[in-house]
Amino acid sequence: MTLNDFIQIGIYLVVLLLLVKPMGRYMAHVYDDQPNRITRLGSGVERFIYRFCGVHPDEDMGWKRYAIAMLLFNVCGFLMVYLLQRVQQWLPLNPQHFPAVSPDLSINTAISFITNTNWQAYSGESSLSYLTQMMGLAVQNFMSAATGIAVAIAVIRGFVRKTSKSIGNFWIDLTRTTLYVLMPFSFVLAMLLVSQGVIQNFKAYVDVPVVQTTTYANPVTDAAGNPVKDAQGNPVTKPTQLTTQTLPMGPAASQVAIKMLGTNGGGFFNANSAHPYENPTPFSNFLQMLAIFLIPGGLCITFGQMVGDRRQGWAILAAMLVIFIPLTLGVTAAEQAGNPILHSLSIDQHASALQPGGNMEGKETRFGIVASTLFTAITTGASCGAVNNMHDSLTPLGGLVPMWLIQLGEVVFGGVGSGLYGMLAFAVVAVFIAGLMVGRTPEYLGKKIEAYEMKMASLAVLIPCALVVICTAIAVMTPTATATVGNPGAHGFSEILYAVSSATNNNGSAFGGLSANIPFWNVMLSVCMFLSRYALAIAMLALAGSLAAKKHVPESAGTLPTHTPLFVTLLASVVIIVGALTFLPALALGPIAEYLMSVH
Repeated sequence: MTLNDFIQIGIYLVVLLLLVKPMGRYMAHVYDDQPNRITRLGSGVERFIYRFCGVHPDEDMGWKRYAIAMLLFNVCGFLMVYLLQRVQQWLPLNPQHFPAVSPDLSINTAISFITNTNWQAYSGESSLSYLTQMMGLAVQNFMSAATGIAVAIAVIRGFVRKTSKSIGNFWIDLTRTTLYVLMPFSFVLAMLLVSQGVIQNFKAYVDVPVVQTTTYANPVTDAAGNPVKDAQGNPVTKPTQLTTQTLPMGPAASQVAIKMLGTNGGGFFNANSAHPYENPTPFSNFLQMLAIFLIPGGLCITFGQMVGDRRQGWAILAAMLVIFIPLTLGVTAAEQAGNPILHSLSIDQHASALQPGGNMEGKETRFGIVASTLFTAITTGASCGAVNNMHDSLTPLGGLVPMWLIQLGEVVFGGVGSGLYGMLAFAVVAVFIAGLMVGRTPEYLGKKIEAYEMKMASLAVLIPCALVVICTAIAVMTPTATATVGNPGAHGFSEILYAVSSATNNNGSAFGGLSANIPFWNVMLSVCMFLSRYALAIAMLALAGSLAAKKHVPESAGTLPTHTPLFVTLLASVVIIVGALTFLPALALGPIAEYLMSVH
């Protein structure tokens, strides 16, 4: 790595840290029970929404009622996205006249977007109408993000409240998140992206002449669209001249803004943030990377302010950075070193001589290696999944980093809301371990951590781990699934492991060699996305309900300080150890084995 690499990564981290404090304090005011300047500005709109929807803003909910409201709301979102895909051929704003999406793919896409995963087994510019993209996918980008933040705020209230049977009102948290956080910041980001060249229109696709006419072999099909074959069984082709190129259009900027701020990640186009219409310049790339971590990082500060000790929020943020920074440097170093297989070639002893710019395969030249690898670490550390380069083209060790960031549970910043409450589950486990070491009942933020809290935190930590290893095993034993893998051997296994890890941890990125649009993958990954998202959220709401009912325990000489470097180290270590113990055997069969084979 060069000095320039460190400078680029350092600038990003400095700007991020300068922004998360005001963002976190702003969000703390949004969720404050007392009226303040922010909520007064939108109070009229807020009251109208409550009256229109029949919400009683003065009514608090217990954790079970909060969880039921969350599930019912998300089920309604699922039905809406599913129906839009199934009937889009009869609806307006479909200038390309796209037909209905198949049932299994429609289910997969609907679950993907309501769970904030945005796993895409389809190509947006060749499958979905503008109406489906806007009313279905973009709306769920807001709603799924708001759901995650609402659950995180409810969990924070569990630590704040004393002998209380309630943790807030889901509908109020959802409304305030959308009205005061997601919508205004998305509007500002969308305008900035448009200024950089991200498109926002309702035009039909445009055919433009190519610079140089070429001829290619075009497969011949029958009336039913099936390929025609000759007597030897080979496909029949005819020479065809390519004289024009079709440029996709559409309202992209509005969806790109919320896909980043809400850590959703679903691209308007198939190439996602590598597409020049979604991410045209280095500055737009920088804005998108900032947007991914802005709310998850800010929520750490919100947590500290709401519990009355800002040091607690900074400790959680520090633990995230302790894991994130070394892994970011690792993936950057791996890509700058070039493809390790070139070391064994007789042309030269050093890959750097053959790849002086590092491994540029699958990366956009307008970004280069550092902006690509930093984006890779950010999007997989958060549960965003947007990509500005092809993860399948990363070197073996370069590909290991984003895969492991996902497998750690999407808590290294993580998704909006879900990253914070996932890290708080690890914090509960960490203080429990510390309590065992010194032989006293563990406490966290003045609340005793007892058997019930440990059960809920353990479920939140272990459910994604179990789903990944079990479903990966099922996939590799299923011929239908392995037939869709584009590469043999260790890399093919990595493609399967990455897909299951990504879906289960609500990330949505993929190694591109896997053709996932078949019933097996659509169904199995839908189950992974659904169970991981809602089982974790319900477990954390149950934990919050239990904590809210407890009395506050005053600190004593034996209380473990949870704002010190010692606790930051303990928390980061627990996250890493759980990830290593669970996934190291699988990683040894995938990227690690691929690396060892490439250097010998």
